Amino acid sequence: MNELSKEIESLKDSRGFIKAGLPRFNRLFGRDSLITAWQLLDIEPEICRRTLEVLAESQGKVVDEKSEEEPGKIIHEEKGSYPFNYYGSVDSTPLFLILLSFYIRKTNDNEFLKKLWRNVLTAIDWMEKYGDLDDDGFLEYKRKNPKGLFHQGWKDGFKDHLKILPPATLVEVQGYQYLALKEVSNLSKLLGEKEISERLFLKSTKLRADFNSKFWMPDKKYFALALDSEKKQRKAITSNPGHLLFTGIIDKEKTSLVATRLFKEDLWTSYGIRTHSTEEPDFNSRSYHLGSVWPHDNWITAQGMKEMGCDKGYQKIKRALLRAYKEIGFIPEFYGVEKDKIVLEMQKEICHPQAWASGALLNFLSDR
Repeated sequence: MNELSKEIESLKDSRGFIKAGLPRFNRLFGRDSLITAWQLLDIEPEICRRTLEVLAESQGKVVDEKSEEEPGKIIHEEKGSYPFNYYGSVDSTPLFLILLSFYIRKTNDNEFLKKLWRNVLTAIDWMEKYGDLDDDGFLEYKRKNPKGLFHQGWKDGFKDHLKILPPATLVEVQGYQYLALKEVSNLSKLLGEKEISERLFLKSTKLRADFNSKFWMPDKKYFALALDSEKKQRKAITSNPGHLLFTGIIDKEKTSLVATRLFKEDLWTSYGIRTHSTEEPDFNSRSYHLGSVWPHDNWITAQGMKEMGCDKGYQKIKRALLRAYKEIGFIPEFYGVEKDKIVLEMQKEICHPQAWASGALLNFLSDR
């Protein structure tokens, strides 16, 4: 646990947030820093507060196709890959709203909520005016800078490795949006904003119904990875629907089906859940997003297991990641699993320390 704490400390920026990872991502990443702050919320809530403050300061203010900045949008990464702050992320904005609500629930710091309330409203405004490209209630993305990220969820990349023609509507992002709407609806009540609260609650209710209708694959009893530009399902079996479990967007009768499916042998390994099923034609155990195991991905799914009262599933994931940590001697960004053995031959791609991998293990070890 001391080593993991040292890794997190080595990534701590002077502004108080946790940078994404070494050696390639030694800077602020909206998604990564928010998830790491969530992982550390019970250990050091001040990290969450500082992360939210820094992201609020850099929140989008104008429309700029080169940087993909838009009013209310939360940053993807600070200057690094680009000579400017880059905003090509579809999920940083709803995650910002979720983490703010988690922080307020943890600390009861209503003065901080009031301080960031304008940022909250502009983030909601972004989801409604810019994130929903066709006014169907879902969050989609399509890059505006031809040199920007082609895919803009957590399985991002510059090429179409996910085989989804944008505007792409990712499965887990709709869960994030749903929870963000519900959490901000509750926060609105705290501030006496009754109309905002009721409007967002109604919007979340409709989103939940539409989502379960459009993303569910009855033949596979599982959710599709995404909807493509024609709103057709991308029918891959992936780890992404595991992220839905903590959000509450799944219809009750489908929840146990999703949780059970994640532990079938095409996704499950002794060291965690794969990103991509072995039954998919493009599966590759050593691929960045098409078959490797990511600790943070597993951790988020485990939070959902805990939320739904599935302690057996939560503990199974926890033991798997601790087994990987013991086997490797450290916890990297991701790793392959072949014939029940960990493969680390992708060393040039793997980052260590990686904030949300180290944060996942720290969270598990602190949860006795």
